[in-house]
Amino acid sequence: MCVTCGCSDDAESKINNPETGEVTHHHHTHTLADGTVITHFHSHEHHTEVSQIHAKIHNTTISLEQNILAKNNLLAAQNRGWFKGRNILALNLMSSPGAGKTTLLTRTINDLKAQIYISVIEGDQETTNDAQKIQETGCKVVQINTGTGCHLDASMIDRGLQQLNPPLNSVVMIENVGNLVCPALFDLGEQAKVVILSVTEGEDKPIKYPHMFRASEVMILTKIDLLPYVQFDLQKCIKYAQEVNPEIQIFQVSATTGTGLDSWYSWLSQKVADFQPPAKQVGTRANTAR
Repeated sequence: MCVTCGCSDDAESKINNPETGEVTHHHHTHTLADGTVITHFHSHEHHTEVSQIHAKIHNTTISLEQNILAKNNLLAAQNRGWFKGRNILALNLMSSPGAGKTTLLTRTINDLKAQIYISVIEGDQETTNDAQKIQETGCKVVQINTGTGCHLDASMIDRGLQQLNPPLNSVVMIENVGNLVCPALFDLGEQAKVVILSVTEGEDKPIKYPHMFRASEVMILTKIDLLPYVQFDLQKCIKYAQEVNPEIQIFQVSATTGTGLDSWYSWLSQKVADFQPPAKQVGTRANTAR
């Protein structure tokens, strides 16, 4: 197991390009810092050996976590430089499964397609279901399947960008794997993290998963059209989020009815304007190969 997040050491990620049908496989392995390969035994005669192995794992956990994150952060910095050099605003969208990331994303693409060129890197453990929904908007999308992995990392984004090849002066939305823990740890090279929380999940999520909400610049509360039908304390949720991150911006939206979306769109448009030079025209479709 990866000691940083619990992903399988032998996880294999796949990058699917819905336009071409091309599937690329990538295999990666984590080991102990000294290169030791560990096998667990469960019979009584091997109990001592198992204890020694567990002790070794415990003693190397911190250094291994640092090594994994340091490597990821180096690649993330390279991704960030690539985005900046092409005036591409990259946002990392994170949530638990079922919070409504894809629904919000497809609504955003459809509503803003005349103003902002958006392309998408879609992360899931398996299937291309969400990528197909996004492709129906006319948006360019690449699907990354992480297998047993519970998050995207910077190397996956690097490979995904090679296939996505987003145009200059545009926006790349990275829809991370549904998980409120590990995606907060892994820098992808994005300009900002956006956490999406639905009113069907419970108002205490910001204090139960503080790292996610502390790392995010924006919290989008989705499915607010369901507030009359669920037990969700809106004010308490906002209070918890602000306790964890006093600087967090909060938008209350319904991707179904359109309520509150103007505030989210205004923030996104302003973010684009702040990130990209005024002389550049957002939405140009001139491509530069990665």
